[in-house]
Amino acid sequence: MSTREARRRPRPSIGLALAVLVAVSTALLPLARVIEPGVWIVGSFAIIVVVLAAGYTARRFGLPPLAVSLIGLAVWVVAITAVFARGSALLGVIPMPATFREVPLLIDAAMTQVRDGAAPLVAGMPLSFVIVAAAGLLAIAIDHVVVTARMPLLAIVALITIYLIPSIAVPRSIDVGSFIAFAVGLLLLLGVETATRARASSADGTRRSADDLAPTEGTRRGTAVTAVGVGAAALVVAIVATPALPAPVLGGTSVVAVRGNSIDPSLDLGRDLRRPQDTEVLQVRSDAPAPPYLRAVTLSRFDGDEWQPDRGQTASLDEEFEPVAVDPDVPIVEYTATVQVVNYVSPWLPVPYPAVALEGIEGEWSVLPQNRTVISRSSSPQGQDYQITYDVARPSAERIRASEATIEANSPTLGLPDDDPAVAAIREQALAVTSATSSDYDALVALQRWFRGLEFEYSLNAPVRSGFDGTGLEAVQEFLEVKSGYCVHFASAFAIMARTLDMPARIVVGYLPGTATNESIDDQTVHEVYSSQLHAWPEVHFEGIGWIPFEPTNSLGVPTAFASSATSGTADGFAGEAAPLASQAPSASDAPNETDRTDGTDASTGTTGVNAGPPIGLALAVVFVLALPGVWRAIRRRHRLIVAHTGDAAAAWDEASDTALDLGIALPRGESPRVLGRRLVDEEGADAAAMAVLVAAIEHVSYAPPKTKDPRAAEPPLDDAVRTVRASMLAVADRRTRVTAALIPRSLFGRRAAEMRAAR
Repeated sequence: MSTREARRRPRPSIGLALAVLVAVSTALLPLARVIEPGVWIVGSFAIIVVVLAAGYTARRFGLPPLAVSLIGLAVWVVAITAVFARGSALLGVIPMPATFREVPLLIDAAMTQVRDGAAPLVAGMPLSFVIVAAAGLLAIAIDHVVVTARMPLLAIVALITIYLIPSIAVPRSIDVGSFIAFAVGLLLLLGVETATRARASSADGTRRSADDLAPTEGTRRGTAVTAVGVGAAALVVAIVATPALPAPVLGGTSVVAVRGNSIDPSLDLGRDLRRPQDTEVLQVRSDAPAPPYLRAVTLSRFDGDEWQPDRGQTASLDEEFEPVAVDPDVPIVEYTATVQVVNYVSPWLPVPYPAVALEGIEGEWSVLPQNRTVISRSSSPQGQDYQITYDVARPSAERIRASEATIEANSPTLGLPDDDPAVAAIREQALAVTSATSSDYDALVALQRWFRGLEFEYSLNAPVRSGFDGTGLEAVQEFLEVKSGYCVHFASAFAIMARTLDMPARIVVGYLPGTATNESIDDQTVHEVYSSQLHAWPEVHFEGIGWIPFEPTNSLGVPTAFASSATSGTADGFAGEAAPLASQAPSASDAPNETDRTDGTDASTGTTGVNAGPPIGLALAVVFVLALPGVWRAIRRRHRLIVAHTGDAAAAWDEASDTALDLGIALPRGESPRVLGRRLVDEEGADAAAMAVLVAAIEHVSYAPPKTKDPRAAEPPLDDAVRTVRASMLAVADRRTRVTAALIPRSLFGRRAAEMRAAR
């Protein structure tokens, strides 16, 4: 192949390969929110680098596009085999039939972990294999689409889809650092591909003059400036405007699928509790000695498979709540709580129990009289601030022992399937636990004590591993054998066991009282309630007293206990105190471990709106964005110097001209290379001898007749001349000019714009 033919063939762009590397790598950043950081990060980056380097090298040798992709796939296979299947491969790198038989097993194990595990997952070998292999294939596909097919927008759509998948799987607030990095990666890919396309379209076998190149260069760089501007505007909208948008308003009675800041009435709370990111949903304060639990949904109907929310005729909030009905000898204490909704979307309004008055709520809200839950078919609680008055019955221990746990015979709170063998087994267990008790209250306290004893443990993951993550009779029976689960299993088991003892029981879904802050309003401490503090607990109805809550969930809250009338007259447990449930957090000895996050875990790390991340991370992201122009200019300079070493006069002259632009030196379009070279020597301190070499080279390429060029003659290297010219001009410039040239190189933003700035 002749020298001229070689020059006609487009050179592969190292800049475009690096842009693909950055774009693909940043698209995988959100995986860290669902998978614990580990060796899979290094492996993914390494496989991306390897396959892209293979593709670039293949293009350097002029191989056709199909061969380039096949070489990338071959390198991918060898790399994956060497890392994950070396034992079954020939020479450790060539896959054999046994190697291919291992692949479905690894994929199946990884998919099982993804399906049954709790985020963030710990990536073992199967999951690491899937991630690293997928990263390599993604890099090959994007490389082909961008470099070979020249369809960068299609690649960007694919990368955006990849970026969004973890966010859909685990909704959380914006991670500014990864978002900035990804946005920069996409803009870099689009800008470099545009510049590469422009250079390829101008390579027609002959070199054009500097005057001819100027409009093309200006247009190309102007496009880059436009892309950066559009990206910056999108970044501002996403970070600043998005959190200010109002929350969606519900249009019906069902829960909108907004996980983490809503209520799931089916008791499928496990996915919400296992989510790694906390979201602040409410703030609550009360004049009670302890802040109340906030109930949202009451579930009384149980068909043996699942619990159903209460339904019935609602009453308008314009009417007064019915007063709390208790016997005359049962004292009632009135308290007031104030709730501010931060990020909560649900038809059910969180309120203490039993509420008797509600003020300050806007919209159309109704109340179910039988359980005092507040619901709306058209209004949203988002951003609302309201006050609830609630009356708490405070019987003595003697009084509640004298009362029976009973209710009218047709109440749904007594229902159990008659023909299910699991009911008999659960009843037998309940009778065994309560055999030494003499009253309904003592029997329930015995059940509560049994669940909170050493035999049971709180775990979010055990029900998933053991396959009983539900609330039906079979799931409860399995839970009673495994003795490990979370609030849903404790509450459902307690309620069903109470019903087998002919006691009316139901389940309540709501929120724990939250975490105390340093803020106080009207001498009331403000508590922050987070999405991880979603909770379920049982209630049992006592004649003449009403519904009494219990806390069977191991390691959470304080168990129900009423004080004797012979003492101070106050209860030492939550039911006889200020709130339906206790607000104390579990002690360190009772708290679940980090892998089994508790409903009531300390939510001090929760955030709202935009998650700006650690200050250091944000600072690094800002530094990265600010340094990007200078880094890209250095990459371009290095590439041109490599090309100039082969004798390419155009690359050498472009670099010398851009150095002048970076230093603020105007380059009029009508100025010839000889006149410009003389001016740079006389006025800007450029080395005369080196500049003479560059001027002679560009004039020879631009103006010499083709017949005078010997294709067999090697072109003299020009990179040393470029370095000398650049160093001499930098030595004359002042420090401010040099710093500006390094951080904000004008040559990246269009020759015409640089000329206008310099002229001013």
